[in-house]
Amino acid sequence: QVQLVESGGGLVQAGGSLRLSCAASGRTFSTYAMGWFRQVPGKEREFVAAISWTGSSPYYADSVKGRFTISRDNAKNTVYLQMSSLKPEDAAVYYCAAGASYSSFHYWGQGTQVTVSS
Repeated sequence: QVQLVESGGGLVQAGGSLRLSCAASGRTFSTYAMGWFRQVPGKEREFVAAISWTGSSPYYADSVKGRFTISRDNAKNTVYLQMSSLKPEDAAVYYCAAGASYSSFHYWGQGTQVTVSS
């Protein structure tokens, strides 16, 4: 069982940066793939980025590639999403997820709101 708590969301101007954090509880954090997803009202949740349990093979949605960076610190049970060059269309509730692989995320956080002003 893994509990996930996101933080770091807020209001930022277009072109600015934010770093989201996701703190996980549970001794097996380091064995899980971790991911970030986002959702806006009226739309389905969409994939943003994922990282393997070793921290290698990060994978990004095309819409954020080159602007967002996912990383993890297994000693701190934390995964990060560094977001740069933010655009208004990046505004959403961002969710952290954990799972056995990039295609099977089982655990979800409660989300953190990111607002980007133009």
